[in-house]
Amino acid sequence: MHIPDGYLSPQTYIPLYGVAVVFWGAALRKIKKTLSSKYVPYLAMAAAFSFLIMMFNIPVPGGTTGHAVGAGIIAVLLGPWTAVIAVSTVLIIQAIVFGDGGITAVGANCFNMAIVMPFVSYWTFSLVRGTATSGRRVSIAAFLSGHLGLSVASVTAAVELGIQPIIAHAADGRPLYAPYPLSIALPAMALEHFLIFGVFEGVVTMLLFKYFSRNEPDLIYSFRKDPRSNT
Repeated sequence: MHIPDGYLSPQTYIPLYGVAVVFWGAALRKIKKTLSSKYVPYLAMAAAFSFLIMMFNIPVPGGTTGHAVGAGIIAVLLGPWTAVIAVSTVLIIQAIVFGDGGITAVGANCFNMAIVMPFVSYWTFSLVRGTATSGRRVSIAAFLSGHLGLSVASVTAAVELGIQPIIAHAADGRPLYAPYPLSIALPAMALEHFLIFGVFEGVVTMLLFKYFSRNEPDLIYSFRKDPRSNT
């Protein structure tokens, strides 16, 4: 889902930079207040994991790529605000050092993968698991958190690309940025991620969640925040 330079108009990437900055500031304040020092190494590990899993990306129609992100498991284990910082850091490094995603599109890419995805994943996990702390329901919640988080993020990216021919075009109607309308960008992005990349993201999220729930249950943010949980 890394959008490169030249595919988003200033009308799109400038506001998204602004939204990203607001979330970065809020996330930093939240982490300073709530993230215990013993979880800081996990933050670094989470960023490293997200960096690694995003390196395996496949080009898809519409001017972007398809891949897993890792934001879902980070949000479930360490909280959505921690995921905002971890995944944003990775995306910024990838754009500046590796050219994976454009500099002008950093705000958009962070909005999609480091803001939308973590919160969708966290809310999905919390809603589906209910009061359960183990068993099949929690496993399903973990899978859906990764799957739906990535799928919704891909739809968000598709909308950003698909509206470009509408909001930024020459006098003769020629698109100045992403040339593909919503009718192409939306199904291309949504189907690829819902059917392939989202399934992989969901499976990885579920497997990692099972590992940490068995070995380090105190790490899981949702359980720590839920007074009904005895874990």
